[in-house]
Amino acid sequence: MSWLRRGCPAAMPQSTWLERTSLTPSEAYYQPSLTAEYDEDSPGGDFDFFSNLVTKWEAAARLPGDSTRQVVVRSGVVLGRGGGAIGHMLLPFRLGLGGPIGSGQQFFPWIHIGDLAGILAHALEASHVRGVLNGVAPASTTNAEFAQALGTALGRPAFIPFPSTVVQAVFGRERAIMLLVGQKVVPRRTLATGYQYTFPELAAALKEIVA
Repeated sequence: MSWLRRGCPAAMPQSTWLERTSLTPSEAYYQPSLTAEYDEDSPGGDFDFFSNLVTKWEAAARLPGDSTRQVVVRSGVVLGRGGGAIGHMLLPFRLGLGGPIGSGQQFFPWIHIGDLAGILAHALEASHVRGVLNGVAPASTTNAEFAQALGTALGRPAFIPFPSTVVQAVFGRERAIMLLVGQKVVPRRTLATGYQYTFPELAAALKEIVA
């Protein structure tokens, strides 16, 4: 999805500016890997159907020429109240039936919805921000660590694994690879531009969401 914003700030009379910010999923753009680390300059977007789809989304959102300051935010798994990823997880975890997916050793790039909104606002308002920003939390987390943290936030055990064979049967091979292998995505440029996270750590983010 894209936001297009035009205006003439009061502090800048006689001037105009044009900005474009687009949002795409990082877990689909970067190739799943148990060992690689991806920042905003890492290659991707050309290894399967979903990565090619994200590449096409980003290309469709891009405007020609250099007159427009453009930013692409590649989001991790968005965590927030009222639905999304957490909405599908809460019931089994509240029942004490939650746990890691597959081995649990795969990385789980996540971001609190408040920080995703904050990064988008930062991209629009900070005139020095250009190019790709990874919209993920700075604290790297594995799937097993995420499951444990969610169980702790809910006061429930979280040790029952979701078997790989079931994941493949439910989600299909390509989606299952993203869930079972994952990626370590870091927001190096996002931090370098000066964005300050409200929820950089998983435990605090989940505590706020399930409170």
